[in-house]
Amino acid sequence: MIENRELGIPDYLAAIRRRAGVILIPMLIAPLGGYLVSRAIPPRYTSQSLILIEDQTVPQGYVKPVVTEDILLRLTTMQQQVLSRSRLQPMIERLGLVKNGKTLEDVIAEIRAGLGVQPVAPGFSSTASSSSTSSKSPAPAGVTPAKKVPGAPDPNAENIPGFNVSFTADNAADAQRICNELTSMFLQENLKEREEVAQQTTDFLSRQVEQAKNDLDAQDAKLATFKKQYLGQLPGDEDSNLKILMGLNSQLDANTQTLNRAQQDRTYAESVLQQSLASWKASQSEENPQSLQDQLTKMQSQLIELQARYTDDYPDVSKTKKDISEIQKKLKEINSAPAVSGDLAENANLTEPAAIRQLRVQIHQYGDVITQATREQKRLQDSINQYQGRVALSPAVEEQFKELTRDYETAQKSYDALLADKDQAAVQTDMERHQQGEQMRLLNPAQLPEAPTFPVWWMLTLGGLGAGLGAGCFLAVLLELQDKSMRNEKDVLAALEVPMLVAVPWVGSKALGGMHGVSELFRRPPDGQRIEV
Repeated sequence: MIENRELGIPDYLAAIRRRAGVILIPMLIAPLGGYLVSRAIPPRYTSQSLILIEDQTVPQGYVKPVVTEDILLRLTTMQQQVLSRSRLQPMIERLGLVKNGKTLEDVIAEIRAGLGVQPVAPGFSSTASSSSTSSKSPAPAGVTPAKKVPGAPDPNAENIPGFNVSFTADNAADAQRICNELTSMFLQENLKEREEVAQQTTDFLSRQVEQAKNDLDAQDAKLATFKKQYLGQLPGDEDSNLKILMGLNSQLDANTQTLNRAQQDRTYAESVLQQSLASWKASQSEENPQSLQDQLTKMQSQLIELQARYTDDYPDVSKTKKDISEIQKKLKEINSAPAVSGDLAENANLTEPAAIRQLRVQIHQYGDVITQATREQKRLQDSINQYQGRVALSPAVEEQFKELTRDYETAQKSYDALLADKDQAAVQTDMERHQQGEQMRLLNPAQLPEAPTFPVWWMLTLGGLGAGLGAGCFLAVLLELQDKSMRNEKDVLAALEVPMLVAVPWVGSKALGGMHGVSELFRRPPDGQRIEV
């Protein structure tokens, strides 16, 4: 084929007619080879079961599920656990799969290679699944779901209604038996995993609740100790402390007034008594030494009490000192006189007027009132100091109390939340034990394959046909590229680059019989001369 010119559709059609044998021979031989290969390859049989995923019977609004892992991740985890050596070895020994010179490792490797797990798309039906299974051959190896971006949530992960478990083996009976065994292992693994997760969650939350309870008890003890230590100084007691302090101040004022009034009354009664005694003694023609001595003793006691409260410049103190001096002077005069009989001295006191004795009783009562008022004043002052200290410490105590209360409330909330979670986990664990949670149910058990899933003779035959067509086309193109023959005027013009004058058809043994003559084609040469052939 001349490559220095543009080729058209007639050129391609002519090339196909010329190379028809090169194209057709591989097309006829390759399908036969594909069919023979399909008969030579050992057949592989696939058995498939369908597992349905059912939601928990109790609505999730009442009991939240403990197992919240994505179903695809759970299937992957269960598949790895089912394919572990510890799980496969008992099944292999029970089914007697170690035979025909195979070792245990070889059988485990074949089972791992022949298992396939394929999630069912949402909106499936059992009939549609069965028909698709019979019309569409599953892959011989493990089937995995479609790839997705790592970390991106799968919107259909929670809506998967079930999944298919398929197994491919050299023998149809072995494929069915192993598929049923693996399906049962998936169901058992799901029950075991969910119950273990629920129990582990309950145990973990129980430990957390116990720890939270200990923390709560510790905070409660701290708060109780603090309340006991600062009893009456807590934030709620501040108003009551202020009210009590105001009441104590009022009582102190009233007590002070009572004390002052009692002191004034006693002072006045004492002054009246002194005047009455002086008048009475003056009326006596003869002084009684015993009476003077008693008066001296009382006056000295009165002086001591006055000096305890007043200074020496106080009028009552000065007057009392003066009276004491006068009485001492009288006693000195009496002592220097001749002795008087004792009976006369004892009767001197008994002859005092009733008014003087009444004044003495009043003075004594005033002294008791003063003593009691003084004691009450001291008590009130101590209480006032105590409550003033409480009020002064209230801000610091309130800050510490708020901190302790905040820690206690935090511990209480944590304990309540963990206790509620523990109760939920306990209910979920009980649901899993009674199989009321999410369950996997066998919908379609594995069936005995009626025909091998690989190889399929018609698929290999069609594949051979396509391969033969491709090989024939490749050979035809290769032969055309290597062919440099000139078959028409365009090939001559492209190869020689000179005008063609005459085209003579090919004359052969077959061509002569049908040829009526030789056609001549005259062309004008480039120099304008006419050449005849």
